Amino acid sequence: MANSLPDVVAAALRVLDSYGLEFCSMRRVAAELDVQPSALYHHVPNKQTLLALMADDLVSEVDGDDARSLCHALRRSMLAVRDGAEVVATASAFRLGVSGVEKQLADLVGDDGARTLLLFTFGHTQSTQTHRQASAVGAIDEDADLDASFDRGLSIILTGLTHAP
Repeated sequence: MANSLPDVVAAALRVLDSYGLEFCSMRRVAAELDVQPSALYHHVPNKQTLLALMADDLVSEVDGDDARSLCHALRRSMLAVRDGAEVVATASAFRLGVSGVEKQLADLVGDDGARTLLLFTFGHTQSTQTHRQASAVGAIDEDADLDASFDRGLSIILTGLTHAP
């Protein structure tokens, strides 16, 4: 049975969650699907395109009525998969994906506010994932309340946006 594009993206996300972005190669994704790597190129022209599709899939359920709830939903979706924040941040930096979330935020707080909130959300979430991974292998103690830290940072930015010229 032939794999579809959604099958390829789902396999790539499984590989990402198991091995992390550094080891999420086209070869590993192909092995996950039990196909040759060349079979993937029937669905995606390159790894960058696959990365964008993975990012889009990660944020596909993100929704909220206000900027705070959107940022929290984005963070939850990225935290759900190992290195999810790095994938989404990379796709956004190269303008490969996540534009829907950025547009929703821009409609609420303007273009500059949206970009600032996205960069904070990406950065804090990447830091949270790194902290949690290090804690999971015993490299550091899990003592930071990173959820509360994220919410405090959002409050600072949102307060600043309400007072911006």
